[in-house]
Parts: sequence; structure tokens; C-alpha cells
Amino acid sequence: MQASSQQRAADHRPYFFLSYAHTPRYGPGGQDPDMWVERLFRDLCGHVMAMTDLPAGAPAGFMDREIRSGEGWSERLGEVLATCRVFVPLFSPRYFASEMCGKEWFAFEQRTITHHAKHNKPAEAIVPALWVPVPPEQLPGPAERLQFNHRAFGDRYFTDGLYGLIKLRVFAEEYERAVYELAKRIVSVADSAAVAPTRPLDYRQAPSAFGAKGSGGPRPIQVTIAAPTRHDLPHGRSADYYGESSHDWNPYYPDAARPLAYVAEDLVRSLNYQVRLSSFDLDSGILDAKQPPTRPEILIVDRWALKDESRRERLAAFDSEHRPWVSVIVPWNRLDRQSMEEEAELTEILARTMPVKMGQGRAAGRAAARGVPSMEVFSQLLPQVVETAAQQYLRHATVYPPAGGRHTERPRLRGPMPNDYAITQYTPDTLPAPDAEDPDDSQP
Repeated sequence: MQASSQQRAADHRPYFFLSYAHTPRYGPGGQDPDMWVERLFRDLCGHVMAMTDLPAGAPAGFMDREIRSGEGWSERLGEVLATCRVFVPLFSPRYFASEMCGKEWFAFEQRTITHHAKHNKPAEAIVPALWVPVPPEQLPGPAERLQFNHRAFGDRYFTDGLYGLIKLRVFAEEYERAVYELAKRIVSVADSAAVAPTRPLDYRQAPSAFGAKGSGGPRPIQVTIAAPTRHDLPHGRSADYYGESSHDWNPYYPDAARPLAYVAEDLVRSLNYQVRLSSFDLDSGILDAKQPPTRPEILIVDRWALKDESRRERLAAFDSEHRPWVSVIVPWNRLDRQSMEEEAELTEILARTMPVKMGQGRAAGRAAARGVPSMEVFSQLLPQVVETAAQQYLRHATVYPPAGGRHTERPRLRGPMPNDYAITQYTPDTLPAPDAEDPDDSQP
């Protein structure tokens, strides 16, 4: 108990990160509209200080106005998003139209997904607040999935949001109640979720969790797992990493407690995609290269799966087809002694079976195919691989002209795709920096 108390006292990380959309000034010499957000921030900090044992000088919360002039804003934002305990997005129509707010959401959500992967326990550490109420049908996927009862903070808060309460004196009491309840929720979630700090993400290169502007609902994508089960393992292979189905494969055990298929599903969903999870052994659709693609795909391969002759032949046949809209990722675990002992043989089998996928794509894609050594690197690399597959899908999908005229534009995944991005916080000695090459455009 004493050690736990000492650890708590030494943890001076901000309790919350206040994420909000900047409102432009209206008219010449107009009042700064974000002053009301700053007041909310100060009120929340006051309550959090009263509800916790943070010492004087320790930050109760963070908002971007805390960044001093001359300080690198992207580095500072990345640092706080990697260490704060709770993420508090201020919902408003302007918020979900902001790419910067989407980047902040994405950076924090990666921490909750990693926490879930390591402990097999969800970390609900995003506490939304209504600045201006947003109709449910206008919420992007990440916000729509949050289970949160806004009415618990008061009926007037639910209908008018904090902006309405803070602007009108007649609602002063309702404002105080809502802010107090919000602060209580922040402290409670911070203590229960206990999301550990991570390495800062390059905020400037991060994608938006809300997808591209005008992209609408989640875009479709398929994630396929090529791995054995504990019932068809190669002779001598440890069953510790496997389960009843290929989706139970957990290559990063014991560092991770959750199967990789579900971690990948969460990571891809955090990019505002609708994921179809499948098994290479059970889903024959991935082999049907005669048909135009209906969605981009990610194929996650266990090198031990190649020890099976039938599966190896099917993967080789898959590799011989021209499928640039399918990106391959090959996880491997530095702590898996058995895999390390057979590293040379497994690598040689993979290169012989799938030579096309091993050599195509951009630098990060080729690195993903050669081997991803840890859960941390996997979570940082997967978003770029997903976006590359999505862009290749757009280049190769069939164009259906509208009735009554010709149509020459390429199809879109329910809206425009975002520009290329690269998450470059890889382990320096394992993964190269992304480059601009794109060998996938040529036939193998």
C-alpha cells in the first residue's frame, strides 16, 4: 500500500488533455471566441486539483494555449498526448471538421488500443464533453462508438452544451454542475483506466481519426490472418502463441495478452474504416483475383504458417497475382526464442513463397513485409500500410459510369482519401523512413 501511494504521489502527469476546435474571430477587432474554452479549462483544473493530491505546480490539465511562444508546438502536443491520463474532446460541428482535432484523437486512441492489447482489458479513457451539441447522425465512427450518457450532466447541458451554459448568466448554476460532474468523471476515469505513457507520436505526420474531409461514414477494408491454430501447428512449434482459430494467434505473447487480429481491427477502425476480419484458410474470396477488388485488404502472415505445404502453395499462388491493393504485414517477436532460432529458415521460406509482396510498395510497406518486431512498431506501422492499400485500391477498382453519360473519375471510398502520410517513429535499427517510391504500379 505504501509503495502504491508513493507511485501515485510521484505521478504528476496532466489528468486531462482538452481537445477543441479553434473558432475564428468574427469581424475586425472581435473578441477572442476561444476565451470561453480557456475559462472552462481553468474551471476544470480547479476542480481536479481539489479532487486529487496533485502538488502545487503540477499540471491538472493541458490545452494548446499552455504552449509557450517559441516552443515546438507539434513536439509539445505529441509529448502531452503520449503522457496525459484522459482525453477530453469538446464536441461541436467545427470539432469534427478539424483535421488537427482528428490527429489529436488518433494519437491518444493508439495508447488505449495498445493498453487493451497488453492487458486484454479495454481502457475507456476518452471523456467527451458537449461544447455545442452535435446530432448523432453527424458523429464520425470514433465518436459514435463511445458509450457515454451526456444527460447525466444535466438536461440543459444536454440540449445547449457548455457553450450555451457559459454564455448565458441565467444558466450559471447548470454550468457549474456540468463542469463539476465532468471533472469528477475525468478523475474517476484517470484512476480506473490507468493508461500508461508511450513514446510520443509524430503529431504532424499522424492521420485524422475522422478520415478525410467529406469522406462520410467508415470506409470498407478487409483484414485477413494467415496463421495456424493450435491444432495444426508445425512439429515442435510451441502452442503458447495460438488458439482455436487463426484469429487467436498472438505473436507478441507474453508482452501482449490480446490476439493480434483484434488489435489490428481496433487500429484500423481508429482510422474510420469498417473492418471485415477474415481467415486466409477459411475465406476463399481473397484468392479470387479474376474479379475487380471491392475493398483494400491487409494480409497478416505468420511465417510458421508457411511450414504447411498446402497453405504455402496457396500463398504462393496469391503472391503470383497482381494485387497491389493488398498490403502484407509479417509480425515477429524478438522474445520468441523458438522463432529467433529458426529465423534464417523462416525468412528464406517467406522470401521464396512471396517474392512479389516482399519487394513491392514503399519503404515502410517493404519493412512491414520483412518483419515487424514488436507490438509498438506494429501499431505505428499499420496505419501507413492501410492507407497505401486504400490508395492502391482506388487506382485499380472498377469504374462504374453513371446512367445517362460517361464518367471518367476514379471511384472513391465514400469520399476523398487523405494525402499520403507517414508515421516515422519506428525503431531506428529495424525500419527505414518512408520514401516516395511506389513500385506497386508496375506489373510483377
